[in-house]
Amino acid sequence: MRLNGIIDRFVRGERVFATFASPDRAAAIALHGTGYDALVFEAEHKPWDVPELRDAMQYLLDRRQVFESETLTPTITPLVRIPPNGGERAQWHAKQVLDLGAYGVVWPHIDTVEDARNAVAACRYPGIDQDGDREPLGLRGDSPAWAARYWGVDVGEYYKCADVWPLAPDGELLVGLMIESVRAIENLDAILEQVPGVGLVLVGEGDLSQELGLPRQFEHPTVQAYRDRIVEICRARGVAVGHPHVTEKNADEVLERGYQFLMTAPVTTYPGLVRGRDAVRRV
Repeated sequence: MRLNGIIDRFVRGERVFATFASPDRAAAIALHGTGYDALVFEAEHKPWDVPELRDAMQYLLDRRQVFESETLTPTITPLVRIPPNGGERAQWHAKQVLDLGAYGVVWPHIDTVEDARNAVAACRYPGIDQDGDREPLGLRGDSPAWAARYWGVDVGEYYKCADVWPLAPDGELLVGLMIESVRAIENLDAILEQVPGVGLVLVGEGDLSQELGLPRQFEHPTVQAYRDRIVEICRARGVAVGHPHVTEKNADEVLERGYQFLMTAPVTTYPGLVRGRDAVRRV
């Protein structure tokens, strides 16, 4: 059984219904039990607060579900979008969220093959058995105890599955790349050809539209053409592609164009009378 519900659905050819939220306890409480498949904690545009993120991830765990299934696998799979790459290449951000138990990292502003290679490498442990067929070689520092506890496995088991999918077929970590510039789109085919281990590409249409001089005009033909190019490249390479702004207005088009990771604005309820998955389907 997969621990990472997102990968599980991708392997089975199913779509993933997702949303995003601030990395805090209040957001986790509001979204707990809503039926989303995945939650992206937003730490690019929100404050970087690791203790608060740790607590938020704990609130996603359902004690009743743990009791009934004897697993700590959260019903909503948590990913974290980290701050943009800087001179330090953001490796420490990725290490910290993975050490907390996140099931993957979403990397903003990936423009080049080297950016993508760094993203995958930062999410992998190093090993002497890694070779040219297993690149990018791992750079993640060793501190697995908290993550193993969050996943509900011992440290030895964690090591076996704490690798990036699909580079490691049994890996439970997902590397998502934000493609949000013309330069990134021009390099995307080379990125997916040269950097194994990319499990998801997210269209960053906000920044892309800004660069094109059409800020947040997501339905403009020019923005649409660049967005379609991302989908075309990803489908040719067999990589899941995500749409960040699924609404009632564009839902049919998003489904027709083949997006597999569908993100909406958060739909919450107290105390869970409206299921998030159903709400996403309605849009």
